[in-house]
Amino acid sequence: MSAPDDWKTHWERYALSAEENPAQRLRRELIFARLDLSHGPTRVVDLGSGQGDFAQALHVRCPSAAILGVDVSQSGLAVARRKVPGARFVERDLLMDVAADPADAGWATHAVCSEVLEHVDNPTRLLFNAGAYLMPGGALVVTVPGGPMSAFDRHIGHRRHFSPATLRQVLEAAGYAVDNVTRAGFPFFNLYRLVVMARGKRLIQDVTGPPSPPARAVLQAFHGLFRFNLPGASLGWQLVATAHKPRLP
Repeated sequence: MSAPDDWKTHWERYALSAEENPAQRLRRELIFARLDLSHGPTRVVDLGSGQGDFAQALHVRCPSAAILGVDVSQSGLAVARRKVPGARFVERDLLMDVAADPADAGWATHAVCSEVLEHVDNPTRLLFNAGAYLMPGGALVVTVPGGPMSAFDRHIGHRRHFSPATLRQVLEAAGYAVDNVTRAGFPFFNLYRLVVMARGKRLIQDVTGPPSPPARAVLQAFHGLFRFNLPGASLGWQLVATAHKPRLP
């Protein structure tokens, strides 16, 4: 069993399954629906970029966007660089009070932080330090899990899941102006999460390496079902927030 924060091992074991995870696709669509990339040059910082799946999807969706990925995992960054050679990826622990490189300070017009805050003890500090990469007035989109926690969540280091109120508190404490915090994913994402919880610790082995043919069929089925989630439903277990860095006085 790997340690909860051992992301070198986690990416080695779970990278292939994560690429086919329909929940990742759902979150990307939620993020893209909230990122306005249509005005002027676009520079996006992916906070906690992992193995580069979002950066890769962003490059396909908006090839002209400049992309900077920031992550603490060397193994994740190595995979990300192979996936998106046109992007830049830097190793940085955003929980440490270390200034951004001068060339990156205030660089981004947009920032994305997807499924990161639940992994850290101090999400407010992470978002505060991450703000150094975002220009004044720049937009931030955050996704975090809501709802109950599974055995696999604990295995990969989830400290907490959020409610709209607690996510808003973290964003405001980190110095952002919150535009909105919403729930998403009802009912089929919730059903997917219930399946994950029902597998318990067995899921840790289920998702090691590429999915088996039966598992791949289940993942594809949920990917199709997610299209029928009810927009705006207040019971979804996926949370997404939009905020912005206040402009200088």
